[in-house]
Amino acid sequence: MKRSHGILIATGLIVALGGGIALGRLTTPAATTSAAAPAARKPLYYRNPMGLPDTSPVPKQDEMGMDYIPVYAEDEANAAPGTVALSPEKIQTLGVRTEPVRRQPLATGLQASGTIAVDETRQHVIAPRFDGWVETLQANQTGMAVKRGQTLATVYSPQLLAAQEDYRVADAALRQLRGGDAASLQSMQRLRDAAKRRLLNWGISAGQLEHIAHLPPGNLALTAPASGVIVEKPVVQGARFVAGDTLLRLADLSTVWVTVNVPAAQIGQVRLGQPARFTTPALAGQTFDGQVGFLQPVLDAATRTLAVRVALPNPDGRLRPGLFGTVALAGDDGREGLTIPRSALIDSGQRQIALVEVATGRFAPRQISIGQRNGDRIEVLDGLREGERVVVEGNFLIDAESNLRAALQDMTPEQAAAHAGHDMGSHDMPAASKAESDPHAGHAMPAAAAPKPAAADPHTGHVMPAAPRPDPHAGHAMPDQPKADPHAGHDMSDMEH
Repeated sequence: MKRSHGILIATGLIVALGGGIALGRLTTPAATTSAAAPAARKPLYYRNPMGLPDTSPVPKQDEMGMDYIPVYAEDEANAAPGTVALSPEKIQTLGVRTEPVRRQPLATGLQASGTIAVDETRQHVIAPRFDGWVETLQANQTGMAVKRGQTLATVYSPQLLAAQEDYRVADAALRQLRGGDAASLQSMQRLRDAAKRRLLNWGISAGQLEHIAHLPPGNLALTAPASGVIVEKPVVQGARFVAGDTLLRLADLSTVWVTVNVPAAQIGQVRLGQPARFTTPALAGQTFDGQVGFLQPVLDAATRTLAVRVALPNPDGRLRPGLFGTVALAGDDGREGLTIPRSALIDSGQRQIALVEVATGRFAPRQISIGQRNGDRIEVLDGLREGERVVVEGNFLIDAESNLRAALQDMTPEQAAAHAGHDMGSHDMPAASKAESDPHAGHAMPAAAAPKPAAADPHTGHVMPAAPRPDPHAGHAMPDQPKADPHAGHDMSDMEH
């Protein structure tokens, strides 16, 4: 009895001790749980590592065995609209290359194409002011080079002959009257002066007048007024001409012109006296310096360009009229500005975009304002800072993905959540069937279609007879023979015919 009583007491103590421990655990929190551990970041979704627009709510791999990249809430919050994140593998696949925005001197100026032409102020026409004939023609071919004072042609004119004779007679009479009657001397002086003015007006020089007595009667030598080349020869030897006809045309090529057409947007970069340099493939490696000599006062209405004329010295005649080349108009050096390579600019026609590397593997589109184009670089007026890196190769592929990214960010939260829940890469489809997906994919179909129950019978519950209603003729024995003969039973044997 005492043994049983001791066992009961021990059991009670054990139960009490266990209850106290349990109560202590419920009322006193453990030290390990009192300080809550920092919660781990939970991804919003997982994106394709190759930049494809499919996402997954759970970790997975693509067909190449590459893990999908987690996207966290803070990444989405800090990302600019259209920001694209690329894995190192994707960057290498696309061939993405970046360069920093640099500040450098800007060589202002422009280039335009033009053609060498004759200096219009250095052309000369040989056109006698009297009628006559071409006696001899020394300058007898186009392109012939002549020197100043060289005889080009000799002409004969009856009008010239008469004027020469009048001058000779008046000059001889004036010599004889020296020391004689003053009135006669003045009259003869007036006659000689009139004949002299007529000859001078016809193009005879003062030097020729001094030797007029030794000139052939009626003949006159036409000389070159300047050095140059014959550019036009419309007459031949022996031809008759009238006053004002062009016998020869020559051009002085010691200075030539080249006219270029400058777009209206660049007119502000051109001024009179601006240094210019001409180059041509025909004279490779040679440059010819000149300056702007004339700006056309009006623009060409059809091309919206301004004609700019550059004068080029040509002492050795290497620049020939008709030669095509390029004119570079120098600008004011020394101004510096931010520049990016031409390949970094994405120009849609309405705005200019550059893709900026905002972090390692993260690229964001940035709208910029551009200035002048300087060789293979473009001036940036606004939108970029010095040292920022811009994409110079692969930017068009990233821009296409950035546009998709921006479109996704413009979705409503419900649309974005629905898009994030689409597991675009989880469809394990064979290669042959991926091009055309099953429209019923993902639809839960029953294992076997249950037959549709038949419509209820309106006679259900009615007691129906086991057999149909009996036939009223049932039981009647129908004869197997045809209808009985009405004469059957009559004894026909007693009848004798």
